[in-house]
Amino acid sequence: MPPMKKLFKLLITTLFLALLILIVVFAFNTLRFNSKQLAKVEPIAKLQLDDACTDRFIASIQIPTLSYTDRIDTLAFEQLDSLFRDNYPMIYDRMHMRPINEFSHIYRWKGRDPSLLPILLIGHTDVVPIENEKVWQEAPFSGVQKDGYIWGRGTLDDKINVVGLLEAATLLMQEEFAPTRDVYFAFGHDEEVGGKNGAVAMAKYFSEQGIQFEFVLDEGLVVLKEALKGLEPPLAMIGIAEKGFTNLQLSIALEDGGHSSMPPANTAIGMLANAVAALNNQPFPSRIDGATQGLLEYAGPEMSLFNKVLFANLWATEGVIKSTLAKDATSAALVRTTTSPTIFNSGIKDNVLPSQADATVNFRILPGETVSSVKERVEKVINNPAVKIEVDKNFSSNPSPVSSTSSFGFRVLQKTLQETYSETVIAPGLVIAATDSRQYASVANDVYRFTPICVDRDDIKRIHGNNERISVENYHDAIRFYKRLIENAAR
Repeated sequence: MPPMKKLFKLLITTLFLALLILIVVFAFNTLRFNSKQLAKVEPIAKLQLDDACTDRFIASIQIPTLSYTDRIDTLAFEQLDSLFRDNYPMIYDRMHMRPINEFSHIYRWKGRDPSLLPILLIGHTDVVPIENEKVWQEAPFSGVQKDGYIWGRGTLDDKINVVGLLEAATLLMQEEFAPTRDVYFAFGHDEEVGGKNGAVAMAKYFSEQGIQFEFVLDEGLVVLKEALKGLEPPLAMIGIAEKGFTNLQLSIALEDGGHSSMPPANTAIGMLANAVAALNNQPFPSRIDGATQGLLEYAGPEMSLFNKVLFANLWATEGVIKSTLAKDATSAALVRTTTSPTIFNSGIKDNVLPSQADATVNFRILPGETVSSVKERVEKVINNPAVKIEVDKNFSSNPSPVSSTSSFGFRVLQKTLQETYSETVIAPGLVIAATDSRQYASVANDVYRFTPICVDRDDIKRIHGNNERISVENYHDAIRFYKRLIENAAR
């Protein structure tokens, strides 16, 4: 046989063997890509809740506890506090309540065994302002109940968590439930503007008292229908981390501006526009690790065969998966630090070249990166000493630590979810927004973020948006979830 034919035959044989080995490896990894859902967890029955329970929630929605960056409506928060005292007398009789900065509150339900670390369940009572009341189908603070839904600001974010916890604890007290460990509630009043007087102050109190929690649960991810292509059941995502954030202020100050009829090669607006364009054209590299990798590892075994093969072999398919995720704005935010120019200021007249220009660029920072590392990369990408780059210290926070998926807290949450939302797939996930929970990292072994509601993608847009609403069934299921969670964590 001629040497070239031998070489060609050897090459074909080698390629065939390599392909065969690849198929075997893919098949082996897929076969051992086993389910991470808990086995032998039986669903529990729905709670039989009356209209009075729904009415109490509606009454809280009707109080406009708005928070602004420079003020709050103190009368509204006083009204809400009075409402809670009237509606939940057993809470105030059997829990010790401590006000923090007047409108935030810590509740302690004393447990029987002081050797066990307590748990902390948190929420916030403030809501964001209304942009345009005219586009709402029902008035934002009407609390109207129609077609099986309760309408109003706070129904999704975040009075459902606060009132749901108060209702759940009251039901347990009526059953004479006595927790083994201390159960704390902490309700902030300024989460929507950073939590300085609420969560920050409450976390400081716990630190000063030397109180360490087994786990903290705050608002966060949800049970989402049609969450992933190839996954039929709804996906219940437990946030095990959240992204950080910062605003970088970009500015240029030239000695002269001039007349628009004689523009120089470099203008203030031109250079700053080029800087912003460079940031848009060179996005942060995408990564699959931490919370997002956990999501794929938990959801992958429950998906269609094609997706299961992809997720079981990340070592070979990571590039394809990252490319696919990057095509959708929501999923892209899970795999990279995002860059969003939000404000651009310059110019006073159409024929005057401005000597100054400034822009604000907002970054949502992936765990593993920091505010400092973001600033360093931005400086390298822009590569123009004329562009001054400063961190907005009033709007900056590093990403949270990534909490464990093998801890007591995660297992309790997973079991409770499988009992109360039995038709779902449970997985860890990354929260791309900011919550009060980041303030408690130093006083907790683990911090989780989950809001017990089952919604579709259109409902997600209602959070901080128009026509916020929650179904009565969802609200009642949230109470059931919290009741079962406390039972599972402190029985």
